Amino acid sequence: MEKQMENQFFVDSEYLSPKALEKKHQLENDPSSRKNHMEYLPGMEQIESDVCKKVMSQMNSYDYSRYTAKDVKAALEHENCTIEDFKALLSPAAEPFLEQMAQKARLETGKHFGNTVYLFTPLYIANYCENYCVYCGFNCYNHINRMKLTMEQIEHEMKIIADSGMEEILILTGESHTMSDVHYIGEACKLARKYFRMVGLEIYPVNTEDYCYLHECGADYVTVFQETYDTEKYETLHLMGHKRVWPYRFDAQERALRGGMRGVAFSALLGLSDFRKDALASALHVYYLQRKYPQAEMSLSCPRLRPIINNDRINPLDVHEKQLCQIICAYRIFLPYVGITVSSRESASFRNGIVKIAATKVSAGVSTGIGDHESKYTGKESDGTEGDEQFEINDSRSFDKMYQDISKDGLQPVLNDYLYV
Repeated sequence: MEKQMENQFFVDSEYLSPKALEKKHQLENDPSSRKNHMEYLPGMEQIESDVCKKVMSQMNSYDYSRYTAKDVKAALEHENCTIEDFKALLSPAAEPFLEQMAQKARLETGKHFGNTVYLFTPLYIANYCENYCVYCGFNCYNHINRMKLTMEQIEHEMKIIADSGMEEILILTGESHTMSDVHYIGEACKLARKYFRMVGLEIYPVNTEDYCYLHECGADYVTVFQETYDTEKYETLHLMGHKRVWPYRFDAQERALRGGMRGVAFSALLGLSDFRKDALASALHVYYLQRKYPQAEMSLSCPRLRPIINNDRINPLDVHEKQLCQIICAYRIFLPYVGITVSSRESASFRNGIVKIAATKVSAGVSTGIGDHESKYTGKESDGTEGDEQFEINDSRSFDKMYQDISKDGLQPVLNDYLYV
């Protein structure tokens, strides 16, 4: 009965039934009505792994106020960046050393990535969601236009994107097991393989066998945002749905690697909680998994919370551009081989600058809406049937414009560097 009621929330977004409205208020105001966010739900795979324990131990003991300028200077002088060095570089004491951090990060980026910048674009194929995450534009209680593309519509969107010259696509859905099941996503992957050389997924976490199936359908890598590694804050932000289960989400990348995925990407949504601790945990999540799965390609995304419907109630914590730059430079110094993605949440000027220092991948021609690439890419008048966007983007440059701007700055845009044989 509860499942049926949850589905009603988003299937009919015109209004909330009295029962649904009562449930929403109860979840918001009565913590005892929420399921234990650390307890697995039926059907969720549990794996044996020590990664979570290591990450959380480091994060929970991190007192960034104790680091001094001396610690930062020592970290910058070391040839290899230790975990302690990384903690110093994330601390407030490192803020006056941003220029030195940027210089060191630029050197590391040049050693391992040359002057290349990778380009990709996201494709949202559905925005139905069964979760109640209070900060997200897709959450099941928000009054937005819901849409799920058919396979014909997905192929049409993909062809428009591919015709622009793009060779890598990231397929995204809202987190609805009912409206966007694994088979639906797998069929979208098969279509994507016809048009693109690289196919990524940003979907709800699934079990190892499902990741294996999606890889067989054509997916190369999986991105999962942990949102925040602060379990107490996480509990107050994710009130209902599969996403509420924090440990199942944490282990998603490891399950994906066990399922045969070639690469995985990690991120916290900076601003939901203490950004320094979230940045530390994100990087250590990569660090420890990198040692367990040295064959895997790993990357970090660096999103800041963007304006969306109804998120004024969560008291987001400001993360300024200088602080974001500090985080990205620290990532690069600590994890020199890891890809770093900066999305269209950031301004064109910031992205133009950060790719010269530490970032290696940017999105272009971005839309976070559903079914609107034809109107945005070709200028054709919209028929008004598109699904609403997840969040507002800040850099709306087309693929061609992004390619030109990167080239003008003396960098080499890369569309793909992987061949199947």
